[in-house]
Amino acid sequence: MKLYVVGIGPGDVKYLSDEAREALTVSAVIAGYPLYLDLIRDLISGKECFSTPMRKEKERCVFALEKAAGGKTTALVCSGDAGVYGMAALCLELSPDYPSVEIIVVPGITAALSGAALLGSPLTNDFAVVSLSDLLTPWHIIERRLNAAAAGGFVICLYNPSSKKRAFHLSKACSIVLRERSAETVCGLARNIGRGGEETGIVSLAVLQGMDIDMFTTVFIGNDETIVINGKMVTRRGYKFTAETTG
Repeated sequence: MKLYVVGIGPGDVKYLSDEAREALTVSAVIAGYPLYLDLIRDLISGKECFSTPMRKEKERCVFALEKAAGGKTTALVCSGDAGVYGMAALCLELSPDYPSVEIIVVPGITAALSGAALLGSPLTNDFAVVSLSDLLTPWHIIERRLNAAAAGGFVICLYNPSSKKRAFHLSKACSIVLRERSAETVCGLARNIGRGGEETGIVSLAVLQGMDIDMFTTVFIGNDETIVINGKMVTRRGYKFTAETTG
């Protein structure tokens, strides 16, 4: 039997792919974090639903695998993309214990892409995505990755920038990047992407360092090629313009 691990995108159902909609339609059982189930409530009405809170991801995956192994087509939903900080890897890690289950990973629009679209085009060239959550990844590893991304000139997209227990992680991350970049480096913020209260902002790296930002915000730190054009955050790729092409 099949287990679909479905990326539902940033929130609004308009971001769902046709493949994701089909997976939800054919599934008899839907599992996920409570907020994610709420976002697709109209699409899963009448189906058996199961949710677990944060730090109960394994239990969620085991439930979905057991339901599928028991003969029910099941969908495990994740925000954004199922393979980007999602449940796809954990399900695949657990899958040897459920040899009869076919796992199908359904991609979705991750926050780096949906947030970038709201801001303009900050990810036009090479970029790095780093989560500041040290729940599963030790901070010294996160710090090493930030150092490498900053030194490499990558535009940096930050997931999970802050929480009540990690109030200073964003400030620390900015301090690391400031070793390599100007305080005036263009940065962008996208909050509640695809949901109620959606908002964006463009600030300097120095201002970003002192901001109070929540877990629902995705942060973009530009590089030397990132500028503001008509209120949009744009990272230039290197195209050369002449008088003829610019008009």
